[in-house]
Amino acid sequence: MTESTLFMKHDAILDLIRGMAEVLRNRLRDRALGDPAMIGIHTGGAWIAEYMNTMLNLGQPSGLLDISFYRDDFTQIGVNPQVRPSKIDFDVDGRNIVLIDDVLHTGRTIRAAMNEIFDFGRPASITLVTLIERSGRELPIQPDVIGLSPPLGLNDRIKLNGPDPLSLEIFHGPRTGR
Repeated sequence: MTESTLFMKHDAILDLIRGMAEVLRNRLRDRALGDPAMIGIHTGGAWIAEYMNTMLNLGQPSGLLDISFYRDDFTQIGVNPQVRPSKIDFDVDGRNIVLIDDVLHTGRTIRAAMNEIFDFGRPASITLVTLIERSGRELPIQPDVIGLSPPLGLNDRIKLNGPDPLSLEIFHGPRTGR
């Protein structure tokens, strides 16, 4: 049986995102990565990207990726019946891309997102930002900006709910279903 615990509420998550935005602003400045474009991974990463894009005043809407068809495990988990088109209304070629996701676990979602980004063009760089980094990496993918790294058990999952209000929920016990 799976039980859940509320881990963090809306205002605390917004504070965390504000702190991440400041770290990202400094990183972009220090690495001279001017004119960055932000892309969020559907769904939680897109919500975070919208907040961060506003906080950083980037001047253009963030892009949105739905990586469902790029996953390497869709034969195991099934295709998501609510696949949405990705939306990137800017040129990716030569751009410094800020890729945002809510939870980094195995690294497979990020790998799929990068594959899709390269279908749009060849970016100059990709900076990875994640709200939550957890253990269990299966691919050598590491975030550049992290909100939190909470200690989670092997059978625990963490999920961002939202977008208004945002909340983080931890599920304890074996995963059931998708």
